[in-house]
Amino acid sequence: MVHRVAVIGAGPSGLASMKACLDEGMVPTCFESSDDLGGLWKLKAMSEPNRASIYRSLTINISKEMMCYSDFPIPADYPNYMHHSKILTYFRMYADHFKLLQHIRFQTSVKSVKQSPNFSRTGQWEVVTENRDGQEERHVFDAVICCTGHFNYPNLPLKDFPGIETFEGKYFHSWDYKGPEDMHGKRVVVIGIGNSGGDIAAEGSRVAEQVYMSTRRGAWVIRQVSDNGLPVDMKYNTRFVHILFQLLPINFLNWFGEKKLNAMYDHTMYALKPKHRLFSQIPVINDDLPLKILSGSVIIKPNVREIRGSTVVFDDGSVVEKVDVIVFATGYNYDFPYLPSNTMHKSGHRVGLYKHVFPPNMEHPTLAVVGFIHALGAIMPQAEMQARWVTRVFKGHKKLPSNEAMVKAVENDTKDMEKSYIMSKLTPLQVDFVSYMDDLAGEIGVRPSLHWLFFTDYPLYKRVLWGPVTAYQYRLMGPGRWEGARRAIFTQFDRMYQPLKTRKLDAQRACTAGHLMKLSLIAMATGAAVYYIHIRNPTTIPTLLSNLRPQTA
Repeated sequence: MVHRVAVIGAGPSGLASMKACLDEGMVPTCFESSDDLGGLWKLKAMSEPNRASIYRSLTINISKEMMCYSDFPIPADYPNYMHHSKILTYFRMYADHFKLLQHIRFQTSVKSVKQSPNFSRTGQWEVVTENRDGQEERHVFDAVICCTGHFNYPNLPLKDFPGIETFEGKYFHSWDYKGPEDMHGKRVVVIGIGNSGGDIAAEGSRVAEQVYMSTRRGAWVIRQVSDNGLPVDMKYNTRFVHILFQLLPINFLNWFGEKKLNAMYDHTMYALKPKHRLFSQIPVINDDLPLKILSGSVIIKPNVREIRGSTVVFDDGSVVEKVDVIVFATGYNYDFPYLPSNTMHKSGHRVGLYKHVFPPNMEHPTLAVVGFIHALGAIMPQAEMQARWVTRVFKGHKKLPSNEAMVKAVENDTKDMEKSYIMSKLTPLQVDFVSYMDDLAGEIGVRPSLHWLFFTDYPLYKRVLWGPVTAYQYRLMGPGRWEGARRAIFTQFDRMYQPLKTRKLDAQRACTAGHLMKLSLIAMATGAAVYYIHIRNPTTIPTLLSNLRPQTA
C-alpha cells in the first residue's frame, strides 16, 4: 500500500501533486532544488543550470479563470492576464491554504531515483538527495512523482547555423534573456517564432535600432484580447466549440479559423503565413507582434542560411549587415537525469508515457510524471488532473491496463499525434486540452455529464456547455467533489470583469443611450423603406392605409 510519496519539484505540478496526495491520505515529501516554490514562475536574476528561466516582463498568455486550480479560484481583483509575480503570489496562497509548505524540503536536489532491491515485492524506490551543503541522504519511498517540467535544457543548435563561430557580436538562447538592456541601439536577429521569440522581438524592438525575426516555418498568431474584449480562451475554449471539432471536418475548421485570423491581420501580407494549417500546431499568442511588424520595428525573415562575421544571410538570399545580437528562441530539450535510462519507454520523438503520465513498462505503477504535457491551455489544471489520477492509482482505487496494453496505447497515441500535429523532437508533447482533460476525468470519475446536468440542473448545464471549460467543472461530482464548484462556475465571469471595474459608470444612462441608438436606427431604416416603396409605387401606401380603415355601414 502506497503511503509515503516523493514529489520532485515544487512548481505548479509539484504543488498540485502534493495536494492530491494529501487528499488521498498519503504523506508527500517534496524535494525542491531552489530556495522557493513556483518552479518556472520564480524569477531569478541570473539563469541557473538545469532550471527553467523567465524574463522580467513575462505575463502569462492564459487568462486567470482558465489557469487556476479547480478548487482554489484566483482572487477576483487579480488581472485576467497575470504578471509572473502575481502568479507566484497565487501559488504561495495555494500552498498556504492547503498547508503544503511543511512538506517541502528546499535547496535539496534529487541526484538519483532507482528501484529498491525488493521492488518486485514492494514497488518502492530509493531516492538519493543532496542538500545545499553537499551532504547526501538516502530515502525509501512507496512511490515517486516527477514534476520537473520540460523547459530546463535549452536547445542551442549552433551546428545548424554555419559560420556562427565567426559572429562578431553576442549570441545567446532565450533561456538567458531577462530584459532588453543589451539591445539598446543594436541590430538584433531573433531566430524562432514561438511565444518566447515573439515576446523578445516585440519587447526588444522598443529599444533596438532594428529587430529581424527569422522563422523556418512561419506561425499563426492569435490575440489574447478577443471579441468584445474578452480573453480569447474564455471566448472560444468552450465545450460547445469542442463538440463542433468532433462533428465538423478539420479542413473546414482550419479554413474558418484561418479566415477569422486573416480578417484581423492578413498573415500572407505580414509574412507570417506558415506551411502548416491552423490547428496542426499550437499558435503564437501575441497582441504586440502584428503592430510591431506593421510599424516596421520587427521585420520577418526566412530561415538563416549562414553567418559571416556580423552579416546574416537568409534562405532567400537577403542579407542583414552589422548585426550586434542574435537570440536563439529555438526551444528546449527534455531529460530526467535522475532516473535510470531504462525507466522511460521511447515512442517516436517522445518519451512514451501512458496517457502522458505512467511509464508503460513498470512492474508496479509507483512512478509517475506530472506536468510533462503541452496544450493550448495552462499547465496548472492539466497537471492537477494528472495528479488526481496518479494518486487514485497509487491508492489502488484505479487499476492500469496490462503493460502490453499500455505500450500499444502509447504507440497508437504517438501515431494519432503525428497525424494531427506537426511533431518534432522539440515538440513531442502536444494534446487537445479539452479531450485530454475529459479523458483523465473519465478515468477518475469526475467528468461532467451534460445529459445529467440537462435534466437535473439546467442553468448549470448551459454554463458548462456554452461557457469556458474551466477546471471547476471537474469538481462538480465524483471523487474530490468541491461544494464551491457550482458557484465558481456561475461567478467566473464576475471575477473576469472585476479587475476592469476601475471607473464607475452610469450603467442606466449608457443603457438608455443604447436603446435610443437602436430606436433611431430602426426609425431610419423604416423611413427609408417607406420612402423607397413610395418612390417605386406611389399608390401602394395609400391603398394599404385605406384597407386599414374601419368599414362603416
